Amino acid sequence: MSSPQMVRSETTPAAARVDLKLEVVVLPVADVERSKRFYEGLGWRVDGDFTNGPEWRAVQMTPPGSPCSIHFGKGITTAEPGSIRNLYLAVSSIEAARTELIGLGADVSEPFHFTASSTKGCAARSWLPGKRRASLASRPTAASYST
Repeated sequence: MSSPQMVRSETTPAAARVDLKLEVVVLPVADVERSKRFYEGLGWRVDGDFTNGPEWRAVQMTPPGSPCSIHFGKGITTAEPGSIRNLYLAVSSIEAARTELIGLGADVSEPFHFTASSTKGCAARSWLPGKRRASLASRPTAASYST
């Protein structure tokens, strides 16, 4: 009796030929109204606010200039509120973004560069839910801030 043999292909799979775009990120929140006010205060557009009885509500909001939106609400995810970490909004000017966020009432840190040690600290940070806070991070090839 012969043993099974693994056959390896010499070809590499081709890249996807259709556009694949990130459309929505679901954020688990504890207080839907407070979350909605927070993002409205940052100038995000309310695309929809839907309810279906007292146990289900979905809010969709989109940052200015972004093709991707966020969903949050009640009964739309089983994830713990505040459990999402390290989502980034890319900006063309980190200083202009910082100035604008401060003008909107956000508690914004000084810009910093990610390093092997700072990304570990970033992942471990715990922010107060609903507090307007943003950390500004930059990379040599791009600028971004996280909230």
